Amino acid sequence: MTVPMLQIADLTKRFGGLVALDHVTLDLEPNVLHAIIGPNGAGKTTLFNTISGMLKSDSGAVRFHGTDISRMPPHKISRLGMSRSLQIKSVFDSMTVAENLWIAAQARQGVMHAFARRSSFVGTSKRVDAVLEQTGLGDLRDTSAGTLSYGDVALLEIGIALATEPKLLLLDEPICGMGPAETEATVEKIRQLAKSVDIIIIEHDMPVVFDLAEQITVMAQGGVLARGAPQDIAKNAAVREAYLGDEDDDDEEEAAHA
Repeated sequence: MTVPMLQIADLTKRFGGLVALDHVTLDLEPNVLHAIIGPNGAGKTTLFNTISGMLKSDSGAVRFHGTDISRMPPHKISRLGMSRSLQIKSVFDSMTVAENLWIAAQARQGVMHAFARRSSFVGTSKRVDAVLEQTGLGDLRDTSAGTLSYGDVALLEIGIALATEPKLLLLDEPICGMGPAETEATVEKIRQLAKSVDIIIIEHDMPVVFDLAEQITVMAQGGVLARGAPQDIAKNAAVREAYLGDEDDDDEEEAAHA
């Protein structure tokens, strides 16, 4: 029997009177590309933030490859092999593509000071080269990040996450804002990456979700509404009523703090 790479048990998170996560329980298997979908306020981004340690749950537990990470800070969770991209793209515009990746890779080594061993920098440079190849950004290595197309910025965000050598990659709306050509290229890149690293995506583009994901979890009102293969989710009447056709953004945390 395959041990889940991520086990979420009875996870609950409240913002005042708003229940953003309502006793969420999920086992996610390794070597399966998972997608999480749901309408506005469903709890998707809160789930990512809680899994990755950016938020602390009120109750429940999260285990990553068997290790309880429920109360760990983000940097310790990252060192165990979990990395994520953000819904709002965030790169250093004044730096080149390679420099952005170098910072992330060197931070993974835990040595950012000027007197670090030369061997750590050699390892970082090799990691940057590997990520440039993985993401297809090699031709743009010396290009300023501030001049990249939206699609290439999204790939750089994924590359920054990959530079930390993750076992699990959390991608929050990686396709948002892209045109058809950029979407097609990014989807294919995510599909290739999923062969070497576990990936969970949050995405509102339903054609992308049903083309890319092997397992889909549908959230609604902070809980799990349904879970299954794409063909089963597409035929689920409760899912269609609750979500399919609703393209609103998931921003429950912002609403909670407004």
